[in-house]
Amino acid sequence: MTTHFGLIIVGDEILSGKRADKHLPKVIELLAARGLPLSYADYVGDDPERITATLARAFAAARATGDVVFCTGGIGATPDDHTRQCAARALGVALALHPEAERLIRERMQDIAKEQGVPYEPDRHDNIHRLNMGMFPAGAEIIPNPYNKIPGFSVQAGAGAVHFVPGFPVMAWPMVAWLLDTHYAGLHQKLAYAEKSVIVMGSMEAALTPLMLDIEARHSGVKVFSLPSVDHPEYGRHIELGVKGAPDAVSAAYPALIEGLHTFNAKLGPELVR
Repeated sequence: MTTHFGLIIVGDEILSGKRADKHLPKVIELLAARGLPLSYADYVGDDPERITATLARAFAAARATGDVVFCTGGIGATPDDHTRQCAARALGVALALHPEAERLIRERMQDIAKEQGVPYEPDRHDNIHRLNMGMFPAGAEIIPNPYNKIPGFSVQAGAGAVHFVPGFPVMAWPMVAWLLDTHYAGLHQKLAYAEKSVIVMGSMEAALTPLMLDIEARHSGVKVFSLPSVDHPEYGRHIELGVKGAPDAVSAAYPALIEGLHTFNAKLGPELVR
């Protein structure tokens, strides 16, 4: 069973345009550095019903096909943070204060008090409220946070898992990297992905479609892609036509694609390798 990696990005601020999403390109980068592809991504605002439905799909995919899904945002303790509660609802379990999370949160509160030169008051209302950040779905495991010790959490679901990290990039990205290197090191490079393409000028996609279908039919494990452009500053109207998939499959399919293009007397530009 091939492991598929997914990403869920939670937050009204992304959908409203108040903040530009940086998680998608960074997670793609973190995965690619380990020879792993991102299969899908979802954006969802701070709506509990939508978050719950999105997470329910993620847990179902983890159970059914072993998907590994990273979810960023909404795990704080303010009124607009719903992800922890929605995860529990999607799983049909209760929220519970994780003992190790409680220890880490209290440790962080002591650090803050020390930095401010004031006594640590564990029973003060705001300190008690901060413990809500350690309320995770029953059975969850923590994800260490190297930035400020406030952990994220993971939920194993069948052969897969859904991992929850904060929305702050300075916290989320090291936590995702830690997960990839700690839990999925055995997959590194095993899902290696390659992409080769060529700039085709003066041809129409419709005319080249039979060739695309033929390449996919004759070469399992590859996908043919076509990216048309009408106003490129250097190539003008053109198509970037290529194949992507497992490196060995791509190496076999790409020459066949080039050979097929020659039968169309297509004018070929630069070749691209990713």
